Amino acid sequence: MPYAPADAHVTFALHPDHHPAVIATTSGPTSDAARSHLHDLGWRSTGPTTMILARIDREEPYYTARAAELLLRYGFTTEIGPALQEKIDTEWTLGDHPTPSGARDEVREASSDAQRIHDDIAEGHLTIHLHAHDGHTTVAVGTYAAGVRRHVHLHGENHLRQIVSTYDDEAAAIAEFHRLYSVAVRPGPAPLTELEQAVRRVLREEVEPGRQSDVLAATRTAPPAAGPGEHEQFLKSLLDDSPQWEQYRTWGDHTTIASHESLTFRAEFDHEARHRTDAAWTIAEYDGPVGERLWHATITAGTPVPLIQTLLQHLDAPLPVGLSEPHEPLREAEWTPSGYPARTTWRARNQTIAFEHVAHATDDRWILYGGEDLDGAAWAIRLSAGVGHDVLTQLASTAAVLAAPPPTPARRAPLGSRLPTAVPQQRSRVR
Repeated sequence: MPYAPADAHVTFALHPDHHPAVIATTSGPTSDAARSHLHDLGWRSTGPTTMILARIDREEPYYTARAAELLLRYGFTTEIGPALQEKIDTEWTLGDHPTPSGARDEVREASSDAQRIHDDIAEGHLTIHLHAHDGHTTVAVGTYAAGVRRHVHLHGENHLRQIVSTYDDEAAAIAEFHRLYSVAVRPGPAPLTELEQAVRRVLREEVEPGRQSDVLAATRTAPPAAGPGEHEQFLKSLLDDSPQWEQYRTWGDHTTIASHESLTFRAEFDHEARHRTDAAWTIAEYDGPVGERLWHATITAGTPVPLIQTLLQHLDAPLPVGLSEPHEPLREAEWTPSGYPARTTWRARNQTIAFEHVAHATDDRWILYGGEDLDGAAWAIRLSAGVGHDVLTQLASTAAVLAAPPPTPARRAPLGSRLPTAVPQQRSRVR
């Protein structure tokens, strides 16, 4: 067994922008030895002290756990961030996979084979001559630079790609491919899938020194969250101290409904919501007392009370925000944006809160959540299409304060006192 002194430390954390990719940050006199072991396990260097594991089979947490176990046996010390540990401990859903039994180990082995094919293509060990679409997925013919199975037919994409035929002769492999797929055949490799593009993009990125502290902070900093009973206390205060909100009876004791005097705002609170994924609040705005619903929001248990307070108080007495975009308070607070084809995510520097915009979604057009990723979020506020820029901007401002409070919070006026009483006004909406 290789020997390594126990004076090198490896910290594993989810990549702040590309989940579930994992960043390993190394430190200590023998960190080069640790990096060598990680390289053999498929990790790639992106900086003097950082390495990244990004796979097309989305199994980074599983292989990170195996890497950590191996490093421990070699004498290194390791640390795994809480969000990543939750990913490791969570049993994923198998879904559809072309394996005879569908057993977890068999699926994982097939996905690992697909990962090796992807790596061989990316590293130039497997040259793709032709590709086609068979009506269901991508197929291809290629040649390995060396090995027993030199000429192969491939079927599938991403983690479903597999070798379906092998040939001793390149000309025979190409001729058979033309016979099978005829006019659908195209020269060269197929365009990269979105997942392949994301994986190669993250492997090319170098983690800047300023962002390494963000990654380390993500392993230790928990997102702000409401304590037991805080939502109940806020609801009671809202109904007792705000005469414009009136409580309505319901058929059961587990739900309280508060209606605004304008009859255009309604808030429903579920007293039995306990788990981090349970919706504790449902808030909606209507186009008049008997009009259609313009937009709605769901808020899970554990969401910090200042965010709920901001949302309800802003509905009651909106502040003018001009033409500013919702992300402007986040830009000023030095949050980091990351763009994808379908969404944009802004993250606090300490990775405790994120604000996500899914441009083409209807129900979850905007999502504000606590934690490193949405799947394991400590809490979440989901807002539908139609919500106004002013509402979003105020939520973003409060989130920025929660993620990075000023050095003298005792001198700040309470949130409620900063929101002036005003006559409700017409608000622009995001469609």
